[in-house]
Amino acid sequence: SPHFPPLENPGVRALQRQVACEPHRVTPVCWQMRGSRSKALHDRALVNCQYSMATFSTGERKRRPHGDRKSSEMTLHLKQTFEAAILTQLYPRSQIDIYVQILQADGGNYCACVNAATLATIDAGIPMRDYVCASSAGFIEDTPLADLNYVEEAAGGPQVALALLPKSDQIALLEMNSRLHEDHLEQVIEAASKACKDVYAVLDQVVRDHVHEVTTLLGE
Repeated sequence: SPHFPPLENPGVRALQRQVACEPHRVTPVCWQMRGSRSKALHDRALVNCQYSMATFSTGERKRRPHGDRKSSEMTLHLKQTFEAAILTQLYPRSQIDIYVQILQADGGNYCACVNAATLATIDAGIPMRDYVCASSAGFIEDTPLADLNYVEEAAGGPQVALALLPKSDQIALLEMNSRLHEDHLEQVIEAASKACKDVYAVLDQVVRDHVHEVTTLLGE
């Protein structure tokens, strides 16, 4: 897996705001990457994740920004996702910490966190099998929709969260929150998969543009 020069954090955050959601809505995410040796494994790195929501991220103030059932579930999903993507065997006896915090919740929280953390991992120079891109999808009024916003999520109905390694089409995580007839399942997963690949196209182009810019500056 190639090593990319570090991305400037303001640009990464601006990119996350651009690609995580539709142009008319935003789910800003704050992220942090760091390494430690607190719970080292002898043959690979331990991936440690923490998901939280800012107290002001929703219309109602949250008393517990992290540690509740939903945050614990999201934390586990992020851990499973990045364990499937990061080449952990290259960092034995190490720990990779990924902290993400939702600043404004407008749907697709898990997916926005995955896309932001993917850029953070590239920024940190950690080798990965592939980009890992995520999108939600649902089946509303007999129509498959991708990248659901808060209103669409609150309306109920079957919803899917998909984290994809786009080059190989391998699924890092797939979660469904309710029953969905098998006749519609393929359409919903296809909508989520297409959205993941659209996110990948934007992320990859921006990373390549940044690498080209840095290479040009170093050449001068």
